[in-house]
Amino acid sequence: MSDLRNENSNNVSAKMSTSLQENMNYLSRELAVGESFDLVYRVIRMAGREACLYFVDGFCKDDSVQRVLQLFMELKPESLPESAHEISKCCIPYGEVDLQNDWDKIIYFILSGVSALFVDGYDKCILIDTRTYPARSVSEPEKDKALRGSKDGFVETIVFNTALIRRRIRSPYLRMEMLQAGESSKTDIVLCYMDNRVDKDYLNNIRKRIGQVKVDALTMNQESLAECLYQERWYNPFPKFKYTERPDAAAAHVLEGNIIILVDNSPSAMITPTSVFDIIEEADDYYFPPITGTYLRLSRMLIAILTYILTPTFLLLMQNQELIPKGLSFITIKEQVNVPIVLQFLILELAIDGLRLAAVNTPNMLSTPLSIMAALVLGEFSVNSGWFNSEIMLYMAFVALASYTQANYELGYAMKFMRILNLLLTQILGIFGYIFAIVLFLFFVATNKTVSGRSYLYPLIPFHFHSLTDRIFRKRLPGAKE
Repeated sequence: MSDLRNENSNNVSAKMSTSLQENMNYLSRELAVGESFDLVYRVIRMAGREACLYFVDGFCKDDSVQRVLQLFMELKPESLPESAHEISKCCIPYGEVDLQNDWDKIIYFILSGVSALFVDGYDKCILIDTRTYPARSVSEPEKDKALRGSKDGFVETIVFNTALIRRRIRSPYLRMEMLQAGESSKTDIVLCYMDNRVDKDYLNNIRKRIGQVKVDALTMNQESLAECLYQERWYNPFPKFKYTERPDAAAAHVLEGNIIILVDNSPSAMITPTSVFDIIEEADDYYFPPITGTYLRLSRMLIAILTYILTPTFLLLMQNQELIPKGLSFITIKEQVNVPIVLQFLILELAIDGLRLAAVNTPNMLSTPLSIMAALVLGEFSVNSGWFNSEIMLYMAFVALASYTQANYELGYAMKFMRILNLLLTQILGIFGYIFAIVLFLFFVATNKTVSGRSYLYPLIPFHFHSLTDRIFRKRLPGAKE
């Protein structure tokens, strides 16, 4: 019950009384027990003394609470110890038990699902961790799928997520450090790291930043925490964190010396520090042999670059057709252009996002017929009507499909924003706008910083040859025989 013991506070708060009735009156007033139906208390007689058990209905295991109550009611007066400490040691055969007399902490643990036992004559509350949370199965995540490898994924219950990592790393150096953030929500946050591999200065910096978070609640879970941890360069669209729903990927980053941040109610892990090479990597790179893994990684990098430059380059060539090599003259638009090319690209960029949002909100049973209808109407009829040219549709179809080769949504949208900016500058300034947009793209990538302050392009900038080859090429695992 480490989270019970790690709760520290510098605030001076009220202490418990030895009178059970006074304690019940205080707790009923603070928690509004009579108004909230799910806050339950049970008054019992325990070895000739009055006692009361408080718990949240829905957070407690019914069979565990029943056994604990039965045990208390069977105690004889002569067997009742003189202190709450002895009761917790001798009379409760349960693994996770703690004592507390600070009202703020007692209320926090009750609202977290811990059962609280108050006994008349004792000045400490006995906290019994009989809680259980509603949770779904640890099935494979929809976003971070892999062709090979494990098929389990993180869920919204933080204890399950820490167990999935602990199952893969059976090392005494693995640390799971519990913190809280949010004045009202008091959201649980876990820092997961290897004590013998992590950068201690960076770890202390992350602890300090989380401790300084001043928000009422982490309403958007990890995104709320990320915005509080990194407030500089908000205008830079490139992601500062990497998110994964795969326990195997999270465990691999922990073993590399990174810090994993788990937030309760969030089914993903936040990896920090993160460079652009970390974001491009995927689990399939390591579940295949080195040659195949290298091919997949290089293909992903090449396709990511193509999704950025393809449509702006086509727009530039249509504006300056003398730049098109003779062997590529077939790429020119044959039909009449009724709508400006740049406007066609911008409309399709917006339409693709509209279809993506529609797919998210479409019931599964209707997704297939609606997809077919959308393909027919928006594909063939839009070309025949004269709104779009077939070449424009072809290149945007490639960009839309190729964007899904990158599992990181934040990086995908960053590339999208920079592509739209390139289209606009190319339309306005021609070849100079095209070059300026590429320079601006490189500037945003080069000046982006990780939370640790390290370069976003490390090990390219600053240059480190051995680490760079490891990022580009999938090598054999250490210790593998030649």
